[in-house]
Amino acid sequence: MTHPINRRKFFSQSSAAAGLMMATSSAVFAAAKSDSGSGPIVSTASGKLRGAVLSGAQAKVKAFKGVPYGASTEGARFLPPSKVQPWTGVRDALELAPASPQNRSNLIPESMAQSPTSDNTGNEDCLHLNVWSQSISSNGKRPVMVWFHGGGYSAGSANWNMYDGANLAAKHDVVVVGVNSRLNVFGYLHLADLGEAKYAQASNVGMLDIVQALEWVRDNIANFGGDPNNVTIFGQSGGGGKVSTLMGFIPAKGLFHRAIAMSGSNVNGITRDRANQGVEAYLKTLGLGKGDIDKLQTMPIAQLLKAMQETRGLNLGPVIDGRTMPAGPFNPVASELSATVPLMIGSTETEITWSNTIKLDPLDDAGLHARVKEYAKVDDAATDRLIAAYKKGFPKADNLSLALILGTDVSNFRTGTDTEAERKAMAGKSPVYKYYFQWYSPVRGGAIRSYHTLDIPFVFQNTTITESMNGNNTKELQPLSDKMSAAFVAFARTGVPNSKLTPKWEPFTLSNNGKNRGTMIFNNECRFANDPFKQQREARIAEKAMGAPA
Repeated sequence: MTHPINRRKFFSQSSAAAGLMMATSSAVFAAAKSDSGSGPIVSTASGKLRGAVLSGAQAKVKAFKGVPYGASTEGARFLPPSKVQPWTGVRDALELAPASPQNRSNLIPESMAQSPTSDNTGNEDCLHLNVWSQSISSNGKRPVMVWFHGGGYSAGSANWNMYDGANLAAKHDVVVVGVNSRLNVFGYLHLADLGEAKYAQASNVGMLDIVQALEWVRDNIANFGGDPNNVTIFGQSGGGGKVSTLMGFIPAKGLFHRAIAMSGSNVNGITRDRANQGVEAYLKTLGLGKGDIDKLQTMPIAQLLKAMQETRGLNLGPVIDGRTMPAGPFNPVASELSATVPLMIGSTETEITWSNTIKLDPLDDAGLHARVKEYAKVDDAATDRLIAAYKKGFPKADNLSLALILGTDVSNFRTGTDTEAERKAMAGKSPVYKYYFQWYSPVRGGAIRSYHTLDIPFVFQNTTITESMNGNNTKELQPLSDKMSAAFVAFARTGVPNSKLTPKWEPFTLSNNGKNRGTMIFNNECRFANDPFKQQREARIAEKAMGAPA
């Protein structure tokens, strides 16, 4: 039997890496060979960096990879990040730096491939970022788009080819920054409540890494042609969760001006009680007591990661610690900390088809009934009413597609982003723009439809290097990529995602004047609609369809 996905459990126990793809074809932009004396040089607060000029059909882009924004965390596990030590001379920024230590993941093969060598195991010197820009003029006023990768809070890397920012920077003249930070137990093991003074601030340090990266952007990005007063944070899945967290994270206030969450959310956060219970269980797995915390500093990385997999009830993610995060970022309302920050948020039509646990065999009517009942957790009569509502709303969909759409609608992928949109709209202090990605991938005969992570290469203008995800029909792929990237960049530039390539995109509201819940539907033909799935939404509410737990 196929089960709905408990998203937090899926990420924390399986270390699944949403959006962790490595394209099989070569990148559109390739780093030019450079000797020790060639390449653009930029000054930062820590010292000078030498990057590479990337060649491509659209423009020349300058790339700086593996830029340190913090010191190595080795020997300072679970503690807030430290500043990187300044250097003399010119430091090469030509190669990707390692990701955070993590376990390997196993998702559908279309979205999983070998990671860069530096990501095979990761290491504790992982506080690095990558920058792409057309110009390194200090007079530049380009919008800055800071990307947070997927993988929950347990896995992933900004180094994946699908996250390469060169094409986005070239196409739209923005500065793109990809951030690596500490993950899993290295970034989210909550030790602050165990009574040891040394670890009194050992809470949400993975998020504090991200804050330090945003401070680096504030202090240095002007020298890369970017505008430090126009910074958009964006991310997918776990990256969308990090974006959501930052909107209610005290140390991040003022470091960004717009936010985009793609198929990821963080409505509630983790309570201190739950976090502490998980830590106690984790220590028990390792054979340690509360007084043995310092022993964690010298334990092998592999041992810590293995114990993480073996510990039930270990919740790894942002904790409501009262110091850095005072409440759930969107619970019970959208945080006042980001009240004036516009938000774009959305999801894909069949998010759940990214998982190997989802069966994709055709369904007869009995199979559809069984699957919908399982997903929605309702009785037989309610199941029949839900099916009727979905058949009316999606008259061309086959039974399996109906089940997968409903399964996504009751999963955390959709309910989290919907809740954040609603609560941001209710606050009424800045606009929220909602989207729905409906394009179906042709790979695997179209079986995996509009799966979780599929929208990423369209935003990054990288569909030509992600054929395993989206196929190679450039006549179809490129126009949709142009539409999506233009909308995302327009939002980054102005706070309004309108471009000449798509219909007018109005804010998502909860008013009762007939023009509410505005949503941009991205497909080969993009369209804007008010409350496009009203009947299905109202049916789920009426039938109390529960779906997967948070």
